[in-house]
Amino acid sequence: MAGDDGRLCDVVADSLAGLGWTSLTAVRGRRELDELGDHQVLRSTVLHISPDVLRWAQWVLPDEPFHLGDLPVAWQVSARSDTTSSLADWSAYFTLGVPGEAIIDLLLALDECGQPSAVSAGPEVVLDAVTGRGWLRDADQPHTAAMHPTFTARLSLSEVPPLIQDADPSALTAEAEEQRVMGWQAWAEPAMGASCLWAASFSASVPHRLVAAFASSLSSTTPVLRRVLPESTRDQLLRVPAS
Repeated sequence: MAGDDGRLCDVVADSLAGLGWTSLTAVRGRRELDELGDHQVLRSTVLHISPDVLRWAQWVLPDEPFHLGDLPVAWQVSARSDTTSSLADWSAYFTLGVPGEAIIDLLLALDECGQPSAVSAGPEVVLDAVTGRGWLRDADQPHTAAMHPTFTARLSLSEVPPLIQDADPSALTAEAEEQRVMGWQAWAEPAMGASCLWAASFSASVPHRLVAAFASSLSSTTPVLRRVLPESTRDQLLRVPAS
């Protein structure tokens, strides 16, 4: 609920640089017609690539990304099982407002794992990560969903939204309800019916242990340093003086 401090790009990029990931800036342009005639609009995204080139993270906010919970996607994290494929096995997406600490802890877990697409744990590990920090299992979906005790944040293994990229062929062909593609989704809603503060979406093939790293960080009660607080949650936050 503390938001991203308005520095989501920098804090994640700095952590990736510390891990030895290479950063590349891609600049693209397009032609648009305005009152003065044709002109070029330039957009740049920054791609961070791990030393083994099996995992990467991209700051996509300037590139007209799609939306989750009416918020633009800011970071996309992807991984593949080997370098012979140019496509990602899975991807995860984070909008503005997602606490940078949670994305960083996911990336640390991703950087440390030997095989970024290997599945070594079931979905229960994700729920254990948050219930161990006081979150409550959903009474109607105890094995697939949990929420903060104040009902302001939620984590659910549910149908993935449109445009979420995954190498699983069923993600492209699923149409019938019994073939729905499921992935972990997380979001914060300061009040019932209010706009989302942030949202995150994990495609179906993201290993549960990596989602658990994000979930554990998200549900941590350790104080975080913030210079800018979200207006929608300012009155709900417990403020501790910086030491």
